[in-house]
Amino acid sequence: MIAETLLSNTIIPLRTSDTGEEALGMMNDFYVRHLPVVNNEQLLGLMSEDDILNYDVEEPIGSYGLSAPTPCVRLDDHIYEVMRMLAEYHLTVIPVVDESANYAGLITLEDLMRFFAETASFKDPGSILVLEMTRMDYSLSEIARIVESESAVILNAFVHSYSDSAAIDVTLKINRQDILSIISTFERYDYNIKASFNESEYMDALKDRYDALISYLNV
Repeated sequence: MIAETLLSNTIIPLRTSDTGEEALGMMNDFYVRHLPVVNNEQLLGLMSEDDILNYDVEEPIGSYGLSAPTPCVRLDDHIYEVMRMLAEYHLTVIPVVDESANYAGLITLEDLMRFFAETASFKDPGSILVLEMTRMDYSLSEIARIVESESAVILNAFVHSYSDSAAIDVTLKINRQDILSIISTFERYDYNIKASFNESEYMDALKDRYDALISYLNV
């Protein structure tokens, strides 16, 4: 999955002739806190609500100073790169450029969240298992071998690291509701089970968090 497949068809970029007040109105209409500024096909920068409020909202945004560098992704960048850029710069949208660095569109945080929520690893029934270990001990092939030894399959794996520690959390989505035998096997191999959730518990919690995020974006 690449950035081109998630381009928004509804959100239009800002023009330098738009006033700050008009830009804030567009952000409110689209439920975002950022919008790209484009001159013809040239991406000039990314404007945030905070940027606008630092200037006279009755003046055109072309007279504002744009922060540099402008965060953006290419059409052929992977979705993981899109996610990284959104998180690194705390954005609600990310501009997308083509091979000539011309503006091609944008991707919203909401669209990215919806994409992951609708993938098979979230939709397919199963359970969640969280393992705690050190980076040195992490081996996905060994973890997969243990799960498959119990006639199960890993649908998705996510690794969360900590900047101040060598410990990592490995979150597994497994295609079984009952994972007691899998937990027992991991414990037999001296893995530390940090948490486990059956599908209904996890999906309820995930839905609550997703709804809270969408509600926050709509504020």
